Amino acid sequence: MSPQIKYAHKTHNTWVYRRTYPKALQPLLGSALKQSLKTGDAREAKLRVAELNQTFTTIIKEAQAHALATPHTATPTAAQGPRLAVGRPRYQRARLVGERLVAELAQAYLAEVSQRLRPGSYKSVRFALGLLGSHLGKYAVGDLSVNHGKEVLGYITQLSPNVRKYRQGKDAGLADLASLSMSAESVTLAPQTQARILKQMSQFLDWCVGEGELGANPWEALKVKDRPEVHPHGMLTDEQVSILLGAKDRVLHCALLFGLLTGMRSGEICGLMAEDITAMGNLGRFVSIRPNAVRLLKSKAAEREVPLHGVLEQLLDTTLPTSGRLFPHLTVDKVVKRYAHLRRLHPELHGTGSTALASGSSPSASAQGFRSTSLPVLLGTNQRGPKTSSPMGSTPLASVMPRSGRLWRG
Repeated sequence: MSPQIKYAHKTHNTWVYRRTYPKALQPLLGSALKQSLKTGDAREAKLRVAELNQTFTTIIKEAQAHALATPHTATPTAAQGPRLAVGRPRYQRARLVGERLVAELAQAYLAEVSQRLRPGSYKSVRFALGLLGSHLGKYAVGDLSVNHGKEVLGYITQLSPNVRKYRQGKDAGLADLASLSMSAESVTLAPQTQARILKQMSQFLDWCVGEGELGANPWEALKVKDRPEVHPHGMLTDEQVSILLGAKDRVLHCALLFGLLTGMRSGEICGLMAEDITAMGNLGRFVSIRPNAVRLLKSKAAEREVPLHGVLEQLLDTTLPTSGRLFPHLTVDKVVKRYAHLRRLHPELHGTGSTALASGSSPSASAQGFRSTSLPVLLGTNQRGPKTSSPMGSTPLASVMPRSGRLWRG
């Protein structure tokens, strides 16, 4: 038989405290102070009842003082009611290391990293943990083993880059996505991407160790077996560049020129401000690529100064806004969709741009590659790079200045 504790009763093996407020104060405080003691042990419950009795007494004193100081009016709503300077104790059950669910911890981890990661990096981490949660989310984190890690890694190596684009893949879990990838496509994620997903899952488990939720990371030794593949940036041909520029697309034409002549990513172009353009005397004008109120950059190393070609200077003087955003109606999403529209109109462009655009790069497959191969088409000359007036005559500044960091060192 359960022991008797004044102001407490046992329900479903948990002690619950309940003490009724005086009738005169019930319009102000409610009917009773009720709180779970979060324990099934009678001795622990007695100690917590004593603590709550002191809290109850303090609440009564505060409420009586407030009632005397306040004239009687209509009963206030919960939002209008007075706030008493009394805090009630909070109790938590003891929890064993490793007993929380993977899905629950993943949500807490994502909430934390969202505060310190850039949006693109956060989406990548969210995708990796979404895969982990879909497969092992109902497991306690302490139950994860090396075998679970090997199983997850096996599924990751089967995923294709486009599997989420299929209707069946929208809400599918990791195992279903792997199965869909194998049946729908023969291509798989690059080894670098597989390794990144596994690393992000492992970093989550490292965080669990740091938070005291896990004794050690069981996946620490797991690695992707395939060697990383090096894929150089693809380059459009002169004919493809001619088609792009000849189309004079009303949405993308000016942005394409910026991509071709500066090597900027589409996200960088969309966030350009008129204030980012700086005149440097007889050296011409430069664009400062840096984080601003519109967008962040892919990384800290992406901050740089780029000289502007005369074609772009003419655009700035005649077409683009003189204050605020240079492309106020353009977003990366619109760039991607509009470039896809151009590919449909011009079959010769098929296979270009989609990979680069999906990762936030410039609409060209590689704007850096255009500088030396396709700019003669753009300029209608035999020049091999953008030239800007300088004390050195007609030397192309883009070919002698560093691609990022300070323009002059020493």
